[in-house]
Amino acid sequence: MVCLRAPGPAGAWKAALVLLNIISAVVAKRHVVYWNSTNTRLTAGDLTVQLNLNDYLDIYCPHYPDSRTPVPEQPETLVLYLVEKEAFKGCVETKKAVKRWECNTPFAPFGPVRFSEKIQRFTPFSLGFEFLPGRHYYYSSLPTDEGPPLPCMKMRVTVCCEHKTKARSSVVPLRTASLPLLISILLPLVT
Repeated sequence: MVCLRAPGPAGAWKAALVLLNIISAVVAKRHVVYWNSTNTRLTAGDLTVQLNLNDYLDIYCPHYPDSRTPVPEQPETLVLYLVEKEAFKGCVETKKAVKRWECNTPFAPFGPVRFSEKIQRFTPFSLGFEFLPGRHYYYSSLPTDEGPPLPCMKMRVTVCCEHKTKARSSVVPLRTASLPLLISILLPLVT
């Protein structure tokens, strides 16, 4: 087991920073969506995911275990877009649609391709997207030219919360952690 003890105030600051990093990683949640035509919530267009700032949205592309596995005539390949509300209703690509990811490797050797979107107010990346609390964001997909025709698949993301709004509990997070338990485990390491 690693001990974080170091003499003097510098050691205390280092230990505090390590502890804050661990706590922030635990507090952020990962929300998983399998983006394929068998996900009936996507094809019905009624999937809404509520996220907080610093949460992650993990989208898994269609995947087929290996090329010998029986698959449909053509495996699903698609492009995911971040669209405005009007385009979300019709599931069409518009000039304002932002291409986020392309799911074009259905036989990836190490499992399904995962794209992660960090829900953050500011991003240091030029291709990153900045999310504002209290707003809705819309994702939809279209099949690629190489893939079969697919049904319209779409999802609404709600970023919580404006200062006067309370978080709704209609979406159950996939992973939760007990913060007091984590602190009680890590506290002996830094003292």
